[in-house]
Amino acid sequence: MTYAFHPDAEIEFNQAIDYYEGCQTNLGLEFVDEVYKTIQRILTFPNAWQSLGDGNQRCLTNRFPFGVIYYQKEQGLIILAVMQLNRKPNYWRDRR
Repeated sequence: MTYAFHPDAEIEFNQAIDYYEGCQTNLGLEFVDEVYKTIQRILTFPNAWQSLGDGNQRCLTNRFPFGVIYYQKEQGLIILAVMQLNRKPNYWRDRR
């Protein structure tokens, strides 16, 4: 199964990387690693994670306070958001 980032999700992912890298050297890389591990879990078990309605699901990262919000299409997964969990909860809903 393949995946693709919604353009806004890619932007917020890169902004989070920059933020963590600014906090501590290599922390941004550790964040990237954790998000990609989360995506791999989703690819392995796409239906195992919390349903948010409208076919959207969320899988939480293990180390950072983020969730990967996605939905499934025939071609694979579309990642709608790499969401910081303390942020406004439904800001990503109009991305579909």
